[in-house]
Amino acid sequence: MKICAIICEYNPFHNGHLYHIQTAKKLSGADKILCVMSGNFVQRGEGAILEKRIRAKHAVLAGADAVLELPSIFATSNAELFAKGAIKLISAIPNVTTLCFGSENAETNKFLMSAQLLNDEPQDVSDEIKRLLSTGIGYAKARANAYSKYIPNHFLLKPNNLLGLEYTRALLKSNSKIEILPIVRQGNDYLDTSLTENFSSATAIREVIKQDKTEKLSSNVPEFTLNDIKKAKIPDLLSLEKLAVLTKSKQEIARVCDCSEGLENAFKQVAENNLSDFEKELTSPRYTSARIRRIALQTLLGIEETFIRSALGSPLYLRVLAVNKSDEEILSLLGQSSYPLLVKNSDAKKLKNVAKEVFEKEEFCDRIYAIASGNSPLYHNPLV
Repeated sequence: MKICAIICEYNPFHNGHLYHIQTAKKLSGADKILCVMSGNFVQRGEGAILEKRIRAKHAVLAGADAVLELPSIFATSNAELFAKGAIKLISAIPNVTTLCFGSENAETNKFLMSAQLLNDEPQDVSDEIKRLLSTGIGYAKARANAYSKYIPNHFLLKPNNLLGLEYTRALLKSNSKIEILPIVRQGNDYLDTSLTENFSSATAIREVIKQDKTEKLSSNVPEFTLNDIKKAKIPDLLSLEKLAVLTKSKQEIARVCDCSEGLENAFKQVAENNLSDFEKELTSPRYTSARIRRIALQTLLGIEETFIRSALGSPLYLRVLAVNKSDEEILSLLGQSSYPLLVKNSDAKKLKNVAKEVFEKEEFCDRIYAIASGNSPLYHNPLV
């Protein structure tokens, strides 16, 4: 029995995601499709448009056999830690043979070659990255330019390629036998804000939702997504984030992942002077808006880098968010993992040490999400 894994956020689930699930099932030859999905907070440093169990339900309605939760300590981190956390969970399931991801490029060998280079960085590239960083440009652009004689510059600057590379790097580092299956994503670029027919980006779809014009989305999302989007309550985190920055010391803020070079001082200044928001005030060529949002969010959630790395080095758990109720095998397959399988909240009683801390942090994150969105957390049966 073979499982094809998909790492996702589905924020929200749209036609491009539906195409990806259908194509992954066809090309992988797998018997089951397993999604590892971000919980209520996502890698952009924001609260998800829809609560996690609703998004997990959408994945199952679209053809996934089960959806597991990617804990927020990984889901709200940079691409490298996001990927390592997801690969850690997938690798704990012996039946997973393939990882399928959407990307701007579908050349498997290019991903494998590039990932190996990034894992074993040439000294001349390291030196050039340091030099370019000293000029004030951001790390992603500095790395892409430094690697240009080994890897095409455009390949390293595409957001989906970058995540695919991080997945591949994590698999190679762990000596995993899981094969990668990149599929070219459909429609507009990841960050394109224009709404088109059938395959608009999640970014464009979220903008329409924020403008309360969901009627425009009928050709871009499945009907089950559209019905739930109409009831969406978008989380508002800014006030909570400012309060967290005000109440925490600079030393505590500096312990958040990617908060370096004195950024904690800048965050304090924005909160203390009640400036508009962190993203607007602190985004620059050196610090991307996503990095700024992630620092603010992880400060609010109390997620420090040492905790993330401790979790990466410890046994964790597999938490089921949704499963196809007509599938009698998938839970049995997941149960073959060395990690405890959590189907009900009461199953968490079996957790110990770091795994228990990660679960408790997730419960805290869910409470924050409920406050920010005005929604009560959903604890319904994961069968869909």
